[in-house]
Amino acid sequence: MMQFLAKAGLAAMLTAGTLAGTVAPAAAQLNIIIGEPDRGPPQDYRRPPPGYDRPPPGYGRPSRGCNPQLAENLARDYGFRRARVVDITPRRVIVQGWTRRGPDEMSFANVRGCPALRR
Repeated sequence: MMQFLAKAGLAAMLTAGTLAGTVAPAAAQLNIIIGEPDRGPPQDYRRPPPGYDRPPPGYGRPSRGCNPQLAENLARDYGFRRARVVDITPRRVIVQGWTRRGPDEMSFANVRGCPALRR
């Protein structure tokens, strides 16, 4: 009889330990809201759909590519005279002008800051 009670007690302890292990993760899902629970939906930062009559503020700002005036000024810093932008592609801004050797061309990357690609 003593062995039966010992085995039953051990089984009860194992069952209690197993149940305690499953109750703790379930308690972690409890949400306690202090303050105002009715907040609006999160702000939508996606682009507006085509045909949207009034874009959100800051939507129509200029692209972050290379500014053509900055490219001309950088070419002048490299020694070009009468520098002018002749072509703008999605990857490059091409500036032509005159150097002491004659007409020349320089390419800048079409990203912010206009880093020089080749001279």
